Amino acid sequence: MKQQLLVIVGPTASGKTSVAIEIAQQFNGEIICADSRTVYKDMDIGTAKPTKEEQEKVPHHLLDVVLPDQPFTVADFKRLADEAIKDINKRDKLPIIVGGSGLYIDSILYDYKFSPKGSARDPINPRHLDKTVEQKKSELRPDALVVGIDPPLEVIKQRVINRVDEMVNQGFIDEVNSLLEIYSSNTNSLNAPGYKAFKEYVENKISLSEAKERFVRNDYLLARRQRTWFKRNKSIHWFNNRDEIVDFITTQLNKNRLA
Repeated sequence: MKQQLLVIVGPTASGKTSVAIEIAQQFNGEIICADSRTVYKDMDIGTAKPTKEEQEKVPHHLLDVVLPDQPFTVADFKRLADEAIKDINKRDKLPIIVGGSGLYIDSILYDYKFSPKGSARDPINPRHLDKTVEQKKSELRPDALVVGIDPPLEVIKQRVINRVDEMVNQGFIDEVNSLLEIYSSNTNSLNAPGYKAFKEYVENKISLSEAKERFVRNDYLLARRQRTWFKRNKSIHWFNNRDEIVDFITTQLNKNRLA
């Protein structure tokens, strides 16, 4: 069997994680998370980080890498993801990259090489990227199978609404309070969608309903931006629902087993 890298992309709340877990269980895989928010420790509920139960089903890499007040860049992600891919391949398992952070994904697919200053730059600002990337390939890495899940936007919006309600029920307000007891309110990671709105709620600046509305609005806008980013990549095989993408991945990986 040839070594293969499976990459599953899509907007937030599209269902990427559940697809990745099913495929990982079927093909002896391990998941590498390509998410600029879930790298932070103690930011679990508001980032929709894979649950403990999900992590027990399948090994996950690049979760809880740094503290919320520590920098983490695309260059950092690329270095750690490359190490994880090599380690997973060495153990004859399938590396599965899953995420919605476009720069993180592209850094792997097109093998970005960063300047020494790259690690000190803004981790997710595309305007800074050209100044830190010394080299990137124009062609997709040959071992990559890249698939995208893209439910209708109205489906994503309803999922985001439901997810925000669930986060509140799971203790998101307590999570925000705990973070603010340790870190400055101006910490960059705490300005991520959701955290910023709920910071204002716990500081009595807005109501709970307004905080939830802002979280939904910001996450929905994030989903639209993610769709726009990934749709530019013609190497991605797109599917609208879970069954179709699982069937396609299964077929392609079984073919690779026979190669």
